[in-house]
Amino acid sequence: MRFSARILFLLLSFSVHQARAQSGKQPAFSVVPLGVKGGLDESNLSAYLVAPAGSNAYACLDAGSLQLGIEKAIANKVFSTTPDTILRQYIRAYLLSHAHLDHVAGLLLHAPDDAAKPIYALPECIAALQASYFNWQAWPNFGNEGTQPALSKYQYQRLTTGQETAVAGTGMSMRAFPLSHAAPHQSAAFLLKSQNSYLLYLGDTGADKQEKTHNLRALWQAIQPLVVSRQLKAIFIEVSYPNEQPANQLFGHLTPALLLQELAELGQLTGAEALRGFPVVITHIKPTAGNEAAIKKQLNDANKLQVKFVFPEQGERLEF
Repeated sequence: MRFSARILFLLLSFSVHQARAQSGKQPAFSVVPLGVKGGLDESNLSAYLVAPAGSNAYACLDAGSLQLGIEKAIANKVFSTTPDTILRQYIRAYLLSHAHLDHVAGLLLHAPDDAAKPIYALPECIAALQASYFNWQAWPNFGNEGTQPALSKYQYQRLTTGQETAVAGTGMSMRAFPLSHAAPHQSAAFLLKSQNSYLLYLGDTGADKQEKTHNLRALWQAIQPLVVSRQLKAIFIEVSYPNEQPANQLFGHLTPALLLQELAELGQLTGAEALRGFPVVITHIKPTAGNEAAIKKQLNDANKLQVKFVFPEQGERLEF
């Protein structure tokens, strides 16, 4: 009887484990925010480490702030190694949405101490890096092209929108999608894939109706089947200003009302049920006094879709 009971216990344990795995409760991605704000505080600007869960092979999505975020992650026991190891070994590649300083300053400042690795970006972003930063005037040319001598610390990988590209050394692949950031300026979204799971990160973006484009609509159409199948684990998207910000002073950014309108557009494609409880990570809040509290309240008060809003903290791990 004891033997039979033990066999039954093992079978039940296995069944529970399988059920949990199949229900998607096992995390697919590990995310470590190294910077979460949208300006003013130069120590806390957009930068997110993303890796398959259980791995230390990270892609860095944007690179506004690196050092203090790394130090905070170590202090929070997210990592148990040195900042130099994280910079040189854990970060395997950079994915840059656009070349504004609050998204690339950390990369520029750390270039002398960094290891060789690729930079993935749309052609417009790479052209801006070459012309404005890695030009031997603003900064030495750490790229592998452009103003000579080229030090070749970083290898440019120009992305074609919609085309799947492997992210070297991470076990992930990704597709890039164009965004409008104060038209005609371009930003990018990255849809990362790890096995059969996905995570979507958007750089700075305005709403379609404000930017007079259909970029977000096209992105929602692309991810619709992934939301419905629950393969998409989270969306990282900016809300820079509260609703009181005048439309002519948005500069290609979102407010809570504009984000909720865009999520409603996505909900029309997926059905509202597919978005209930879905993680939407809010990035790039401008740290002007009172902004963050106002944005959180406005998002939560008008959350008819019942998505799960997540407000990341610098140096604190998230899992999806």
